[in-house]
Amino acid sequence: MEYVYAALILNESGEEINEENLTDVLDAAGVDVEESRVKALVAALEDVEIEEAVEQAAAVPAGGAGGAGGAGGAAAAGDADAETDAEAEADEAEEEAEAEEEDEDDEADGEGLGALFG
Repeated sequence: MEYVYAALILNESGEEINEENLTDVLDAAGVDVEESRVKALVAALEDVEIEEAVEQAAAVPAGGAGGAGGAGGAAAAGDADAETDAEAEADEAEEEAEAEEEDEDDEADGEGLGALFG
């Protein structure tokens, strides 16, 4: 998650999301930076409109504690659909970046881009 947060910080401050800037933010936060993860994230975010993705995520109300019955259940189902759409876009970007990375690096370590967010 640190890698994604670093990218969001760069976006919010108006800085370019590139390998050098992302590494600088992660270093400043005391994160042990993995170059392959930085490259994969930069590639995955290349065609993503971050502002649009943030707006979509912000439009989804935070789920409160409690049951999912009645109108709350319908709202929760709508929230799940919106989250699924955002996750699908992120997954598609990840898959594209992963395919590029596999072409560049014949020695895959098996972690894939899922390690970026775990």
